[in-house]
Amino acid sequence: MVTETLSYGDHILQTITVHQRPQAHKDAHWVVLIHGGAWRDPTQSATSYLAPALGALTASSSYTSETLPYIAGLASIEYRLSPHPSHPQDPSTIPSREYRSAKHPDPVRDVQTALALLQRKYGFGGRYILAGHSCGATLAFQVVMGSFRNDAEVEYVCPEAILGMAGIYNLRLLRDTHVDVTAYQKFIEGAFGSDEAVWDAASPVVVEGAEGVRGGWRSGRLAVLAHSEGDSLVDVAQRDAMSESLASWADDGGRTRWVHRLPINGEHDEAWEKGDELASSIAFTVAKLHTVDS
Repeated sequence: MVTETLSYGDHILQTITVHQRPQAHKDAHWVVLIHGGAWRDPTQSATSYLAPALGALTASSSYTSETLPYIAGLASIEYRLSPHPSHPQDPSTIPSREYRSAKHPDPVRDVQTALALLQRKYGFGGRYILAGHSCGATLAFQVVMGSFRNDAEVEYVCPEAILGMAGIYNLRLLRDTHVDVTAYQKFIEGAFGSDEAVWDAASPVVVEGAEGVRGGWRSGRLAVLAHSEGDSLVDVAQRDAMSESLASWADDGGRTRWVHRLPINGEHDEAWEKGDELASSIAFTVAKLHTVDS
């Protein structure tokens, strides 16, 4: 896998791993990935999210003939993380550029800045698919919400399509569904604080109108919500709530928009760990997007 690494900030985690595709079709899209990890897991990274999927895409003859020609490049965004109790750091000995102390909206700002850099460097504008897993899917939809776009510190163009895999779209609902598991409350508070009004304002399902996805994602064409019935960490209610929320977006704007629920297999992290599920979901999204465009 031949890649290059771009830096979009001073922190060690403010990087993008990029793989350009040679001889792509003139109508090809970029695919921009955002890894998960509950906003805090340092063992999940831009490279670990990209590599298995890219390996699966390049190993399959059907992907190399039908999917990869329509992908101009793949980029995977690293972003600042919140502290993790199982991976402690001592702020008195760790350089500030390596210390994990992010709080919302730091990760949103990081993704926005990374997108702006990619668009300046490669000139693809809105011709890309933004694909995220778990909290990466949260971030993908947050960057198209009107509230976060209005407060952005950089200029960037929203994607034509979003692929959310095993996504978290309503923070309070996730906590309430797993109220007996304290880890959910802890990792949400670690990233967003204890004020549940902040949780709601950050949840793509909850925010409506001009401040939400409907108001912010005017250029969007396609949303794909991939979820496995075997996912024991993020339940299918998250996908269903997001699908219902996107109905008003799909009916708005005077242009054809599509929302697809895509079944995938395996446990929560199996959506990306082996690469097969992420690769097939990317292929599905690329095919659907070009069907919409044709």
